[in-house]
Amino acid sequence: MTLHLIVVARLRIDPKTKAYMERRRTEGLSKKDVIRCLKRFVAREVFNALKRDLL
Repeated sequence: MTLHLIVVARLRIDPKTKAYMERRRTEGLSKKDVIRCLKRFVAREVFNALKRDLL
């Protein structure tokens, strides 16, 4: 749920995320598929940030 909220907020505000959405949509992915990809990206970002904080 939290990852979904982060992705939706980024789609509203972040130009890079909007451009990524458009690029992937032109490649033939559905909006749902693109959001799934973005959630994976956010999860990796969060995981790596948590790992850095532990060091």
